[in-house]
Amino acid sequence: MRDFERKLITEWRRLELPMTDAAVVIAVSGGADSISLLLAADELRKQRKLDLRLIAAHFNHSLRGDESDADEEFVRRICSERNTELALGRAKSKHTSDIEQSARNDRYDFLRTTAENLKASFVCTAHTRNDQAETFLLNLIRGSGVNGLAGMPAARSLTRSDTSIQLIRPLLNWAHRGDTEQYCQEIDCKYRVDKMNDDGSFARVRIRQILVPLLKDFNPKIIDRLADTAGLLRDEMGGNQVEPHGDLFISELSGISEAEARRAVRSWLAGNRGSLRQLGLKHIEAVCRLVNSRKSGKKVELPGGDTVVKEQGRLAFIKNNVEKRPPGA
Repeated sequence: MRDFERKLITEWRRLELPMTDAAVVIAVSGGADSISLLLAADELRKQRKLDLRLIAAHFNHSLRGDESDADEEFVRRICSERNTELALGRAKSKHTSDIEQSARNDRYDFLRTTAENLKASFVCTAHTRNDQAETFLLNLIRGSGVNGLAGMPAARSLTRSDTSIQLIRPLLNWAHRGDTEQYCQEIDCKYRVDKMNDDGSFARVRIRQILVPLLKDFNPKIIDRLADTAGLLRDEMGGNQVEPHGDLFISELSGISEAEARRAVRSWLAGNRGSLRQLGLKHIEAVCRLVNSRKSGKKVELPGGDTVVKEQGRLAFIKNNVEKRPPGA
């Protein structure tokens, strides 16, 4: 058993994931991270360490023309050679703004639907410690609070309405990007390289290419330190995942300090959005100002098309123009 496979099965057990009699969807882009996760899981199955139904799931965002199609064909060939089931999805419309968030939403919608159709209880993605460190820095720069700085959890519910499908990141706590590339080399498997990962117009790319190398001058192990810090913050929070909320009543915020009000608003937004992704301090403060406004009907536009409206002594969250109401309302 190779070292990468040994560490994966160890983490699999630590996360208390099923070893037998279950269907697991693995998100596969074609890059080194996802290819290494898929093929290592397949190797563990061949070694009888896992007895699972593995389904690779590839979503073609159609953002890079022929290259996107080549990614899809590459994943199709890999799955065919290894007799692995494959689910394919394709973007139905072009993204005109906020490409990263729109693409992410489309991808997770596809993964969720795939899992539901196949009656799979788990979806695995190949996020590594590098991704965790970059997320920490990105959220720090945006002015995120503790929830954002705590980064990505290794396991969470994939849906806010149905917790039966879990999103699992089995590489997050131990694997680096270099580990996945090395494993692909060990098993003599090529992988695709997304040129958008070198596009400096994306903040995450600039963090990866400029900020992280600078920080490595201060600490060569900065990736681990940042990922560990995110983990510590998550532990301090008790590992809690925010749950959906209904309306936030103004009366609940009366008589508390500004800091407590910000925490309450932050938690409420996280619960309704599913995360605090893209939200900075300015957005939190804008919502807080609604609380003190004397006028009903005032609203705050949030990234991704969400809106918060003050009306009748409460704050209502509107998700992409569809208002959320508490159960039974």
